[in-house]
Amino acid sequence: MLRELADITASQWGMVTVAQASVLGVTRLSLSRLAKAGHFERLVHGVYKDAGAPSDEFDDLRAAWLSTDPNRLAEDRIRDAAREVVVASTSAAFLHGMCDSWADRHQFVAPVRRQSQRDGIRFRQRVLEDRDVTIVRGLPAMRPERTLVDLLEDIGDQSLVADALGVAMRKQVVDLDRLRTLLGPLAERNGFKKNDGAALLDKLAESAGLDLDSVARRIAANPVLSARVTAEYMQNLLSTDQGASLRRMMAEIKLPTPIMTAELAEAVQIAIQLQLDAIPKMMPSLESPSLTQAVTDAVNTQAFENLSKEWTKNITFPSLFEAQSKLPVPANLEEHHDAIE
Repeated sequence: MLRELADITASQWGMVTVAQASVLGVTRLSLSRLAKAGHFERLVHGVYKDAGAPSDEFDDLRAAWLSTDPNRLAEDRIRDAAREVVVASTSAAFLHGMCDSWADRHQFVAPVRRQSQRDGIRFRQRVLEDRDVTIVRGLPAMRPERTLVDLLEDIGDQSLVADALGVAMRKQVVDLDRLRTLLGPLAERNGFKKNDGAALLDKLAESAGLDLDSVARRIAANPVLSARVTAEYMQNLLSTDQGASLRRMMAEIKLPTPIMTAELAEAVQIAIQLQLDAIPKMMPSLESPSLTQAVTDAVNTQAFENLSKEWTKNITFPSLFEAQSKLPVPANLEEHHDAIE
């Protein structure tokens, strides 16, 4: 009997429903006896788990999901996830790691109207697109963008949703274009023009400290990050105009350095290339090319000012860069160093 049940539990986090077990000829009474003998444990009404299977914080949610369609195997239900019961709202946010478990009920949506007699389960009717559903920890759940919108519609608290957005942006890549689109229908009820999902997202991002001004201030205040953004800006600028625009900018912000030649800019670029390469790893939310450019545009002036201060304090900057980057300094850089002295 245990061997037959293992064929099911092996693909369902160690779990089996009473309905699934009955197909194998294992009755509810037999499952109860196995539980008393220590082989299984009862999680919720109609769902048991192999006592030897590993457990985690999502077991209750998985058991609740299995109980919503107890006759079918999990693998069959997941094949067409968007047409099945999908984890939503606070439960989806919990799965994605956006928040702790906020509610005492498991939240699900389904394309048709459904009800549950269990107090711990809540159903809402939602028709989801395939692109808004994914598999998280083995369960079909709303993607982060759809989850954030569902949270706002379900809870209505912008500050809580902003907090979840902040966590989501730090943990994973969020499709901001999709999020703007999904927020459109909720814009008017949240104090914005009809269908203005962009304005609503801007407000949530500002509350989460993720708007461009907030990000720019944090980058500019960090000498290392500002230097990296500056290096990328310098590289892009040199590749398009070979230093002419760069020299004009240097003259405008009055850096305490000699005229910035292409050779000197190249040396600076080489010296901090390692830090530049680390930008995507340190700031996952900037992996979107459009957002990276927008942030670069927003902070370049302040970044140059910060770099100017660093060069003022460390006027022997060639040796400083060499020590930081472990890369050789080009010979012609010494001439610029001599010119400063």
